[in-house]
Amino acid sequence: MDMTWLDLWKFHGAALLAGCVIDWIIGDPLWLPHPVRLMGTMIAGMEQRLRRWTEGTGRKGQSRAGAILAASMCMIWWCIPWAIVHAAELLWPAWAWAALLLAEGFLCSLMLAARGLYTESMKVCRSLEAGRTEEARYNVSMIVGRDTSVLDEGGIARAAVETVAENASDGVIAPFLFMAFLGPAGGTLYKAVNTMDSMVGYKNDRYLYFGRCAARLDDLLNLAPARLTGILMVLGAWVLPGMDGTHACKVFLRDRKRHASPNSAHGEAACAGALHLRLAGDAWYFGTLHKKPYIGDDHRKIEPSDIRRANHLMFFAEGMMVFGLAVMILLL
Repeated sequence: MDMTWLDLWKFHGAALLAGCVIDWIIGDPLWLPHPVRLMGTMIAGMEQRLRRWTEGTGRKGQSRAGAILAASMCMIWWCIPWAIVHAAELLWPAWAWAALLLAEGFLCSLMLAARGLYTESMKVCRSLEAGRTEEARYNVSMIVGRDTSVLDEGGIARAAVETVAENASDGVIAPFLFMAFLGPAGGTLYKAVNTMDSMVGYKNDRYLYFGRCAARLDDLLNLAPARLTGILMVLGAWVLPGMDGTHACKVFLRDRKRHASPNSAHGEAACAGALHLRLAGDAWYFGTLHKKPYIGDDHRKIEPSDIRRANHLMFFAEGMMVFGLAVMILLL
């Protein structure tokens, strides 16, 4: 199909909008192995091989091995979506437009986590509202990395709110932004980097040098999306009922850098301000207490319904992205 670059961008944009709708309706199908799981398997396998090759080479060897891992994953996951999309075009040449749109839309939906975040966090909300604390503790353990056995009902609700607010960026806004500019390959490339960071981007003896390249690349890719997420959530706090836009703006500007990562606290700060909550703070991970600064103000006790409100902010942010992209497609 012969298209100008603008026609091609519009086509990718339409596929992304279709992907958002697919994600809203069906989320991630349980019967389909998710690409992120495949990414994780590839990262683990490549790490083992690279460590064997660089054993005894010290810091420089570990850093080079980590850079090879990052470069390899980026190249592989940049190419895979284009291969799938063009395979769809070859398999159904008479329906090339429809086949491409369907293939791209489905790929885009797999890179978006709005429905998944909503579904899993609302399990926690409903369990708490029904008074089933142990069930809520189990449900929240499925979406957070901290030790949930020490959490009371307020701590469980807070963990769920924090997860929605933080993952609104790297689970929704960031992949949307990369796919809007680069098509489905932008989404898979971003997810590959994000998955590498979650697996090897730790500042400990094992990963300090090996995971440095992945961690810095993840920080770079999230610079714009994290800040955009916070801004959109502040805007949502002005529009959505029961939220405080003025306080959201104040806390966002004040607390968005209160995190070891330069990008992780922007959504949390906006959400904390919008709901007049205090989030973050010390948390237990694998039996060790990690000291963290608070985000937001302790104006009121957190409630299970705050999980629902955090989801409203997330969907508002995504909705604004969808609206903006749709307008650009229509006007250009």
